[in-house]
Amino acid sequence: MTNFERIDKEVAELLSRMTLEEKIGQLHLISGEGGHLSDHLRHTVTEGKIGGILNEVNLDTINELQRIAVNESRLGIPLLIGRDVIHGFRTVFPIPLGQAASWNPDMIEKCARVSAEEAAASGVNWTYAPMIDIGRDPRWGRVAETMGEDPWLTGTLAQAMVRGFQGDDLSKPGSIAACAKHFAGYGASEAGRDYAATNVSENELRNVHLPPFKAAADAGVASFMTSFGDIDGVPASGNEFLLKQILRREWQYNGFVVSDWESIRELSVHGLTANDKEAACEAINAGVDMEMTSDSYPNFIKELMDEGKVTIEQIDYMVSNILRCKFRLGLFDTAHTDTSIFPASGNEQYLQLAKEAAAESIVMLQNNHNRLPLNRSELNKLAVIGPLSDDDYEQLGTWIFDGDPSLSQTVLQAINQSAGEHTEIQYVRAMETSRSRSTEHFEEAVEAARSSDVAVLCMGEESILSGEAHCRADISLPGNQEDLIAAVAATGTPIVLVILAGRPLTLLNVLPNVDSILFAWHPGSMGGPAIADILFGDRVPSGKLPVTFPKMVGQIPIYHSQKNTGRPATPETYRHIDDFEPRAHQVSLGNTSFHFDAGYTPLFPFGFGLSYTEFHYSEIQLNTAELQMGGTLEISAEVRNNGERAALEIVQLYIRDLVGNVTRPVKELKGFERVHLEAGESRRVSFTLHTDDLAFFNRKMEKVTEAGDFHVWIGGNSDTELRAEFKIV
Repeated sequence: MTNFERIDKEVAELLSRMTLEEKIGQLHLISGEGGHLSDHLRHTVTEGKIGGILNEVNLDTINELQRIAVNESRLGIPLLIGRDVIHGFRTVFPIPLGQAASWNPDMIEKCARVSAEEAAASGVNWTYAPMIDIGRDPRWGRVAETMGEDPWLTGTLAQAMVRGFQGDDLSKPGSIAACAKHFAGYGASEAGRDYAATNVSENELRNVHLPPFKAAADAGVASFMTSFGDIDGVPASGNEFLLKQILRREWQYNGFVVSDWESIRELSVHGLTANDKEAACEAINAGVDMEMTSDSYPNFIKELMDEGKVTIEQIDYMVSNILRCKFRLGLFDTAHTDTSIFPASGNEQYLQLAKEAAAESIVMLQNNHNRLPLNRSELNKLAVIGPLSDDDYEQLGTWIFDGDPSLSQTVLQAINQSAGEHTEIQYVRAMETSRSRSTEHFEEAVEAARSSDVAVLCMGEESILSGEAHCRADISLPGNQEDLIAAVAATGTPIVLVILAGRPLTLLNVLPNVDSILFAWHPGSMGGPAIADILFGDRVPSGKLPVTFPKMVGQIPIYHSQKNTGRPATPETYRHIDDFEPRAHQVSLGNTSFHFDAGYTPLFPFGFGLSYTEFHYSEIQLNTAELQMGGTLEISAEVRNNGERAALEIVQLYIRDLVGNVTRPVKELKGFERVHLEAGESRRVSFTLHTDDLAFFNRKMEKVTEAGDFHVWIGGNSDTELRAEFKIV
């Protein structure tokens, strides 16, 4: 008997002994009491009226709740203990969007493992991560939680995060259940407004938004969470097509599905249902197993069963999915958490990993005059300016309920340690917060810069400006940061701009005023030392953008895998708004695939990131120009490090299917390779593509690979021009 068969047998046996009230209890997830344990909560657990608790991290309270559940309830069913362990627990790693900029699945797996171990030591056994919605609108606050705009990259990194959280055995100490969220299409919310409707066609859903979730399901993710939004008029928590047709029937998923916070009750706010009873009915029949925080299930399931709208078979199926997870977690063997078996939170090994992750996530966007790296021997005075230079909390980013700011090492602290004894550091905060509009301390900043050899400006967004329900219509640097940069630039002192932020920002106005830009996202506990290492050249930047940076908000959405349109933009067709003569007569509809005042190219393309060396790509080769259906294609290119520093390059593979049953993107990421090259070293980097890797969903929603012509590129970002062609016959 396999372990899965054994667990299913135990689930069936336990289910046969449960009363209807106990079954309903397993479907109910409530919020904790912040370390308090009321008589009401004790009684609720004793009576078997809840299946899990979220947002409780007091270990003594959790252990007591588990003791009550196991020893005092009739059947001894332990509790799921859920928490948003998004990018760390006590030790905080870069935000997920930042981690994605590392393009390093192994690193992301390690970060998730540490997060799981620290959370498990506090009694948590279930996390609401990874979030794998496709993020193509940087105005959306939750883009910080995504792994970027690309389905293939997101799916690859999602699997790594699931492996990190869950390990190879959920029952082992330090493993916690992961949750793929938000199913599905949440990242396509209108205008980047959180919770807004998503008008996504089924073809777009299947080709863009669902692949990362399928990847997570294939990796064995223990649970799924429904999205807040509606998809073509049906909110996700009442969407049978998503939860039954796709998740259960097509993907054969056997984990459990939880609603997002009160999203079942909110079906009535959407206007899908008239009241909580109808909402419960819709959610159950759609396929939501567990209700988070609201109480429509416990209040109305019996009544719905009496009316014949819900069956006992449905309830048994839902309960079985939840019990199966509890058995997989080993909670029936031991639900008590013994902290002595776990490493100490925030230990040196964890912090070193946090530093490595932060360093790999940093993307160098500009380096005019090779201003970076800074030469310690030539620095007599260094100005460190800006509200995010020395803020241990703000560098942690969004979703860090349990993060320990005392573990943080800031940019200023790290520069003080790294610059060298003979370098004088002049620090001016200049702005109270990133949103400030006062210029009271600008002159102090200007004087510090004027008397220094270089000014390092640490700007960006406070953590509160991104995350759930924290969307921005204007994604330029907030407050009067641009004015501060301009004032410092007027001194003529070279400027290195370090940006800490939870989203891509519009930086077009800033570029002319600064020499170098390091985009560090919200880098977590060890952001300071990671940034300092790159500033002083102790390591070479290697991060690549997992999302396109627009020139201005009006270009949104802009992403590398856009469709071609019938009138694609070209340099020949583009005219700037200032090119038009006064009273010009419009004689043609012209080309409408760009904005006259922004153009059709982004500020920085997907996959972009500079280094302290230069990589040259050449000699792309294919093992065949005609590929048989079912065959494999080998693509390779020569990559040379033309500089004087050893460095890591992320070599990227893109394809285009020129003609399809439905139109295909102009470029699709299909692979990447992390390649370390010594100065002057060349290497032939190879990729393998099977024809199945080129499949897509056609008009009939069938996943097919079609014969025809293809383009393939290898390069350092999505704007690469090194191209070859092949045909599937």
